[in-house]
Amino acid sequence: MLHSINNNQPGLAPAGDRWREWLDRHSGTFFIAPAVTLILIFAILPTVYSMVFALSRVRFTGDGLKFRFVGFRNFAKQLFGSDQVHFLGRTEPTSIFGTIVFVAVTLAILWWLYRSLKTSTWVAMLGRTISAAAGIFLTWLLAASLLSGNSIGTLYTTLFYVLVGCGVQFIIGTGLAFLCSQPIRGKNFFRVIFFIPLMVTPLGVGYAMKMVADITKGPFEPILGIFGLSTWVWSADAWSARFVMMICDSWQWIPFIFICMLAALENVPRDHVEAAQVDGASSVHIFREVIWPQVVPVAVTVLLIRAIEAFKIMDLPNIMTGGGPGSSTESMTLHSVYVWRANDMGTSAAIAYLLLILTVVVCASFFNYVVLGQLRKARA
Repeated sequence: MLHSINNNQPGLAPAGDRWREWLDRHSGTFFIAPAVTLILIFAILPTVYSMVFALSRVRFTGDGLKFRFVGFRNFAKQLFGSDQVHFLGRTEPTSIFGTIVFVAVTLAILWWLYRSLKTSTWVAMLGRTISAAAGIFLTWLLAASLLSGNSIGTLYTTLFYVLVGCGVQFIIGTGLAFLCSQPIRGKNFFRVIFFIPLMVTPLGVGYAMKMVADITKGPFEPILGIFGLSTWVWSADAWSARFVMMICDSWQWIPFIFICMLAALENVPRDHVEAAQVDGASSVHIFREVIWPQVVPVAVTVLLIRAIEAFKIMDLPNIMTGGGPGSSTESMTLHSVYVWRANDMGTSAAIAYLLLILTVVVCASFFNYVVLGQLRKARA
C-alpha cells in the first residue's frame, strides 16, 4: 500500500522510467566497456607481465618457465655491465672536442632550465627536468662515442634512423606533395606512383633493396665501375650500411608523409593564395607566410607519428645485413629480438622497456617543445 502511494506521488517517476533514464545516462559506459575490457586483457596485462620478465632472470625448465627476481640487473647490464658497449657504444677515450661539446650543450640546457623556473608550473618543470636530464645524457653519449672517434651502440643507431631518417623523409615527402598540389600535367599519375612503395611489405622492400644495392650485379654496378668503386662493399662499412638502411626505410615511408601532406596542402583555401599572388608575393613568401601556417598542425602530427614508428625499425636491418657489420646497423628492437632468440627473456624485455622510455621522452619532448610551439605560432 505504501509502495503504491509513493509511486503515485507527484514528480516521482515510475521505477521502469527511472531504470530507462539510468541506462540512457550510462549508455556510453556500456558501449565502451567491451573495448576497454579487450585493451585490459590484450594490452595492459601483457605489459605488466613483461615487466615481471624485465625484473627477473627467466630459465626454461621441464615444467615451463622459472622466474628468479633480480631487480634492475637486466637494465644495469645494458648501461653499466657486459652489454654496455653493445647498447651505448664505446665511450673511452673521450676527446677534447667531445668534452668541449658536452660542456657547452650541458650549460645551454641548464640555462634553459633555469629560465623556465620563472614561467613554468611545477608539473611543467618536472617534464622539463626529465627532458633536460635525457638531453644531457644523450649529449654525453654522443660526445664520448661519435665525437671522440669511437663506435656508437644500438641506442644511437636507433636515434640515427629516427632523427636523420625522419627528417629526410619529411623534407622529400613534403616537397613531392607540394609539387603534386600544383596545376601540372600528369599529377594524378605521379600521385599513384609515389604511393606504391607504401603498399609493399617490409620483407619485399628489404629483399628488393638488397638486390638493388648489390654492387656486383645490381643496377648501379656500371656507375660504380666508372668511378672505380667496383670493389667497394657498402655492407662492410658501418656508416655506409646505416645510410643504406636509412635510404631503404625512406623509400618505403616517404609515401606516407607524401599522402598526408598532399591532403593538407590541397585543403589550403585557394583564395588566400590568390590574394597573396595579387599582392605580388613571391612563391617562397606565399609558402612561408600563407601555406605553411595552415598545414603545420598536420605536418608536426605526421612527423610525430612517423618518429614513433621509426623507433620500431627491425625488419630492414634484419633482412639486409643481419644487424652487421658487427652490430652497427642493429636497432634496439632488433637487439631485443636477437637476445630473445638466445632465450634471455629478461634482458630482451629490459631492452624493450629502455626503448619505451627513450621513445616516450623523445616524442613527448618533441610534442611539448616543437608541436605545441608551432601550433601557437600558427594561431598567432
